[in-house]
Amino acid sequence: MRIFKSINKLNKEVNFKANIGFVPTMGALHNGHISLIKSSKSKCNKTLVSIFINPSQFNKKKDYKSYPRNIKKDIAILKKLKVDYLLIPKNKDIYLNKKSMKIKIYQKDKVLCAKFRKGHFEGVLAVIKQFLLHIKAKYIFLGKKDYQQIHLIKKYVIKKYSTKIISCNTIRLNNSLPCSSRNFLLSKKDIKKASSVSLMLKNFHNTIRKKMSNKKKINDLSKKIKSLKIKIEYLEIRNKINFTRKFTKSNFKIFISFYINGVRLIDNF
Repeated sequence: MRIFKSINKLNKEVNFKANIGFVPTMGALHNGHISLIKSSKSKCNKTLVSIFINPSQFNKKKDYKSYPRNIKKDIAILKKLKVDYLLIPKNKDIYLNKKSMKIKIYQKDKVLCAKFRKGHFEGVLAVIKQFLLHIKAKYIFLGKKDYQQIHLIKKYVIKKYSTKIISCNTIRLNNSLPCSSRNFLLSKKDIKKASSVSLMLKNFHNTIRKKMSNKKKINDLSKKIKSLKIKIEYLEIRNKINFTRKFTKSNFKIFISFYINGVRLIDNF
């Protein structure tokens, strides 16, 4: 595996005319990342992984500082997976100025995480734009755990570049809680509690599929989750295509954001 700390050097030494898959990460690699990498390896001749904890997508400095980091472990995982290239850029290598650190989004798109994490997706879109400007990969692999993120990247960024998005299924712990770097901040007890939320969400999704009128029971689900001493940021049912509240049995999705001991988690079914 070749490790690059400069995008310029990466571009000079890597032939992006070849079939290359790109997996952008913020490190603290887990089975979800591993699944994305394996998808890239199966579809592409070469795979590039980036590790960059993007400061512009954090709306709280404390959250940025506490984000899990373990670069030695990450490199060991990537070598074992036989990844071809690893990019570990610095902030100045990504952003030339403060203006390039944010991309404005429309007010109508400020729902769910975009509403409650002010500036978050503006920062996500900015870093993806910078990557796609300089990294001419054929495909970029993203996980459906961050479903709203993929939706906004497609809407604001990806259509301007030749790179195509490959959306990969959410990888879960014991078929419940989605894999996340933030899970490393949780105790075993907290993991169990968070997993129960995912299972409740899954069951509620199934009851709506059986009978649409069951969607009215979302307040009951909210009370059940709160009874576990979990703080809910949002719990909503939306159209998975356009994120409006107008949905049918075939296009609805349930979205949740909640806190356990100060750690923010998201899920969708």
